[in-house]
Amino acid sequence: MSSLLKRIERGQTPGEEGGGTPEMPAAGGGRQEGLASMRPRRDSAPGAIGSVGGVDIKDMVQRRLLEDLGPGESFDLTKSEELRARIDDLFNQILMEEGIVLARHERKRLHEQIVAELLGFGPLEPLLEDPDITEIMTIGYAKVYIEKKGRIEEAPVHFENEEHLRRIIDRIVAPLGRRIDESSPLVDARLPDGSRVNAVIPPISIDGSALTIRKFSKVPLTVQDIINFGSTTIEQMEFLRACVVSGFNMVVSGGTGSGKTTLLNILSGFIPEHDRIVTIENAAELQLRQDHVVRLESRPPNIEGKGEITIRDLVINSLRMRPDRIVVGEVRGGEALDLIQAMNTGHDGSMGTAHSNSPRDTIARLETMCLMAGMDLPIRAIREQISSAVHMICHQDRMRDGSRKITRITEVQGMEGDVVTMSDIFTFEQTGMDGDRIVGRIMATGLRPKNMDKIIDAGIQLPPQVFGIGRR
Repeated sequence: MSSLLKRIERGQTPGEEGGGTPEMPAAGGGRQEGLASMRPRRDSAPGAIGSVGGVDIKDMVQRRLLEDLGPGESFDLTKSEELRARIDDLFNQILMEEGIVLARHERKRLHEQIVAELLGFGPLEPLLEDPDITEIMTIGYAKVYIEKKGRIEEAPVHFENEEHLRRIIDRIVAPLGRRIDESSPLVDARLPDGSRVNAVIPPISIDGSALTIRKFSKVPLTVQDIINFGSTTIEQMEFLRACVVSGFNMVVSGGTGSGKTTLLNILSGFIPEHDRIVTIENAAELQLRQDHVVRLESRPPNIEGKGEITIRDLVINSLRMRPDRIVVGEVRGGEALDLIQAMNTGHDGSMGTAHSNSPRDTIARLETMCLMAGMDLPIRAIREQISSAVHMICHQDRMRDGSRKITRITEVQGMEGDVVTMSDIFTFEQTGMDGDRIVGRIMATGLRPKNMDKIIDAGIQLPPQVFGIGRR
C-alpha cells in the first residue's frame, strides 16, 4: 500500500514538519530528565543554597524586583522585552547589594525562576515547554497533574499558595479582557501560543482554584504521524482525502480528549487551495495551511454582560462571506441547525466536530442540538435535514491505554421511514491486550459508499484494496 501513501502525499497532505498536538501524543521517547529537576525544595535550611539567614533568596529578590518595577508594571506582557532587560539589571544589582554569592548554575536557575514568575506562568513554565505534555490540570495550588503520552500523572511542581495560583490565572485572562472573581468564577481563555485554558475558582471550585490547559502544538501532526501512532491506516486516510476533495460534508465525533480537533485539522488540510474557507471556533486551534482562510472566534460577554458573539452568530454571519466551505471547531448548540442548513444549500465539503459516543449517537446529538435553536420543527423534518446534509461521520476514541484511534468511518445514507440509515465503511476491532497496550486492527468492511459517484465525479479513482476488496 506504499503507493497509496504516496498518492496522499502528492495530494494536499497537511503539515510537513511533524510534531505533537494537544490531543494526540507525539511518538517516541519523551524528555524525562527535566521533570526530576523541577521538584521544589520545600524545606530549605538556613544557610543552605537557596536561603540566606533563613530568608528565601528567590522571595527576597523577587520582592525587591516588584518594589523597584512598580505596582502592576511587571504584569504588562506587552512590554516583556523591556521588562526582561530591566529585570536582568535589577537582578544583578540586588545580588550585589545583598552580598549574595551563588554558583553559576544556581544563579541561572534563580534568574529563570524569577523571570517565569514575573513575565511567565511560574511553575507551569517547564510543563508548557515540554512537548510531550499535552494537558496540564491543577486541583488547588498543591496538586498539579499532567497528561503525557496518554497517561495522567502528578507533576513534580506546585504553587506556593492559593494567592500564587490566582495570580497566574489573572495573568492569563487579563490580556484577553476577561476577568475572574466571585461574581464571574469561571472563564475560558487561551495562552499567547493558542493553548486552550479553562479556570474555575472558589466558591464554585471547592478545593481551591482549578486550572486546565490543553496545550497547543506549534507544529501540527501530519498524516504520516497519525499512521505511525496506529491511530489510522493508509487506506482510511486515502478514503478520507477522497471524501474531503470531492466535497463530502463530514462530522468528526468522539469523546473529550479523543483527538477530534487534531483529526479535523488534518482533514481540513486536504481542502483544495482554490476554495474559500471560513473557520469558526470558540478558541482558535485549527492550523490550516491554505492561503484563502478566514478565521473567526467567538467572544464571551463583557463585564456588563454585553457584547457576546456566539458560534451561532458566526455561522449565520459566515454565510454572508461567500464561503466555499465552513469548518466549525466544535458544534455544541443551536448552531448545529444553521450548519446543517448551510450544508444543504451549496456549501459542500463543510466540516465540524461533535461530542458523542458513536456515529449513531452523533445523529441523535445533532437532532438535540438542532432543537436547541428554538425552532418548532418536527423531529422527522430535522432528521431529513441531517440525513441529506451529512455524508460521512468519522468517529475517534481515546482508548483505555491512552492511545487515540479512528474506530469508525460511517456513511449516512438517507432515511427509511423515521430512521436515519447508516453504513460502516471502516471499523476497529480489538483483538486483545499486550500488557497495558490495546491490540487490534482497523479494517475495511468491504462496502463501497453509496455516494461513490461523488468521488468518481471529482476525478478520483480509489483502488478496490482501499475498501478491502480483492484481499486475501
